[in-house]
Amino acid sequence: MLSKKINPQNMDLHSQISSLQTILFENPILKELLVRSRDLEIKNYYIGAGCIAQTVWNYLTNKPLNHGIQDIDFVYYDQTKLSCEDEERVIGQIQQLFSDIPCKMDVKNQARVHLWYAEHFGYPIEPYSSLEDAINSWPTTATSIGVRLKENGDLIVYAPYGLNDLFGKVVRANKVQITREIYEQKVSRWLSVWDDLIIVPW
Repeated sequence: MLSKKINPQNMDLHSQISSLQTILFENPILKELLVRSRDLEIKNYYIGAGCIAQTVWNYLTNKPLNHGIQDIDFVYYDQTKLSCEDEERVIGQIQQLFSDIPCKMDVKNQARVHLWYAEHFGYPIEPYSSLEDAINSWPTTATSIGVRLKENGDLIVYAPYGLNDLFGKVVRANKVQITREIYEQKVSRWLSVWDDLIIVPW
């Protein structure tokens, strides 16, 4: 078990990833999701964003590990099946696999985000070239993260901006795609739940 007296911020990357896996596995819901996801036919996927960062924030401040987490982001990338119906079928498979787990799953094919983004957010984006390309654009550096398990149980981590902001509870805008309004809305909600976050102004 990771000592709560040790914060992995500013440790080497190997130690940070090991610490991250220890923290995530202490959240029984996330651990079950990570383990079971290996049984899906989908191989190009990550569990990521807020549920990862917020589990870490909760751990570091001794809160219940699911405190404030609204949903679980499950993202995958399939350019060959871009219809809404295709995505709904995947959503159904995932909901069935996790039907006994008390969490809301937010499942999205990142290959088709550009098809609905403008209607939802008010401005268009270019298609993502890969799942990692999508994560590169997520709203903050700390939440630009995706994880999954290898068959041997080791954690695969994609974190294009590193893990220091995550472990430092630093909220910093990733301005690749979002607007100031979106960022400040997120900051406002997060501060209402985790009031010790370090906010970097837009």
